[in-house]
Amino acid sequence: MITLTEKAGAKVKELLAVEKKTGLRVYVSGGGCQGFSYGMSLEDMSLAQDRILEMHGVKVFIDAQSEKMLDGTEIDFVDSLEGSGFSIKNPNAKSTCGCGNSFSA
Repeated sequence: MITLTEKAGAKVKELLAVEKKTGLRVYVSGGGCQGFSYGMSLEDMSLAQDRILEMHGVKVFIDAQSEKMLDGTEIDFVDSLEGSGFSIKNPNAKSTCGCGNSFSA
């Protein structure tokens, strides 16, 4: 199961309101310097095969393939002097790239 921190949930809710979308899709795709890349997008609706999680008032859509690779993952939102953005901590990643956007499983 994926966990969305309270801070990440608040930021996603803000973005959903601006974009007039209903949920956050979290997924894994092939590519990146480590073999797999994380992806997130704001969506209007889930797909038939999606698992739908709800945390902090946010619907999170995830497909079965991605769910296996992201089990136990925490998504946070970081706002610091170095920049702001979503941070992903995946216990299934054997290695990650320097930017944190790709991993190997």
